[in-house]
Amino acid sequence: MKKHDIVIIGGGIVGLATAMALAKNPKLNLALIEAEPKVAAHQTGNNSGVIHSGLYYKPGSLKAKNCVFGRRELYRFCRQQQIPNERCGKLVVATRQQEFAALDELERRGRANGLRGLRRLNGAELIEYEPHVKGLRGLYVPQTGIVDYGDVAQAYARIFKEAENDLLLQHRFLSLIPKANELIIQTSGGVLSAKYLINCAGLQSDRVALRCGVKPGVRIVPFRGEYYKLRSRKSHLVKNLIYPVPDPAFPFLGVHFTRMIKGGVEAGPNAVLAFKREGYHKTSFSLKDTLDTFRYPGFWKLAGKYLSMGLQEFYRSYYKKAFVKALQRLIPEIEEADIISGGAGVRAQALDRQGKLVDDFRIIQAERMIHVLNAPSPAATASISIGKTISEMALKSFSFS
Repeated sequence: MKKHDIVIIGGGIVGLATAMALAKNPKLNLALIEAEPKVAAHQTGNNSGVIHSGLYYKPGSLKAKNCVFGRRELYRFCRQQQIPNERCGKLVVATRQQEFAALDELERRGRANGLRGLRRLNGAELIEYEPHVKGLRGLYVPQTGIVDYGDVAQAYARIFKEAENDLLLQHRFLSLIPKANELIIQTSGGVLSAKYLINCAGLQSDRVALRCGVKPGVRIVPFRGEYYKLRSRKSHLVKNLIYPVPDPAFPFLGVHFTRMIKGGVEAGPNAVLAFKREGYHKTSFSLKDTLDTFRYPGFWKLAGKYLSMGLQEFYRSYYKKAFVKALQRLIPEIEEADIISGGAGVRAQALDRQGKLVDDFRIIQAERMIHVLNAPSPAATASISIGKTISEMALKSFSFS
């Protein structure tokens, strides 16, 4: 049984970024375990590919700080590693007067988070950036970009392995046995020994924490985001990225248009409750996952607050005309025949017992362990910053003598 200084659980972009940051210390013997046969199989590999600017996040929050720093580092990393990316900018469009105050708040937050070059636009000025968009007002954000996060994750993994560390695929975490001087980690691929453990298991992070004897204080509730794709004959309707003004009471950004770095335009996503944590299809179902959600008191408190919105999302999921209607708020020319079904992603949303959707990153420490229990968007954008933060936390808290 090989002994490691630290074992990282989870081969998504946060786990890989953490592993890459720790690998800068050549004295450490590291292993990263991933349940699937490849890295970036879940949230990372089903990401829309947006490099976020830091516009949406409360100034001073972990989200804001990590996004702004992480965005700069990600652009630099992509240049160094020759990963295709583009700083194309985006529009946030207000289509109703009721959204003006929220648009003003977005601009205030963006400037407070250090964004430069933000431009307020009237309805006529919007078409300078997106000729087919229709709105009353808008905000142009030049820092936003696009990339394939699967490519980014593969680069992180390569750097980690080149430092002579172990990347162990098809090693699903099963249990942990703490001993005096080591942690015995049982996986589907064998048994490992480590001095310390870092949990970056995403959709399974709360369960991993529980199996490690740690009370996470939150439950992961999965939300599926479903996308359509514009047919190639209509891709000219979208030059770059077009977003609505989001509902400030809800942590999702609303249905939007995203030009992809490898071609094509995505439209979406919605946000529907998933009945399986890795449930990428409407028919995906896990009794265990569903019971875990429905037995959690926080879920019913959440449902009481957002029942109407949740039903609207399900309606839009099963009724294409409703999805198109939401898209037409931004681009009226879009018709039902112009879009075809695309992929889907599942967001690991942490929910507390009071029914509050945890909005910021949540990282807790326990004896010889660190658990990343909520890493919502912009985690991919901020991954280098988050990985550095977790690495510094580990090097400060763990003793390697």
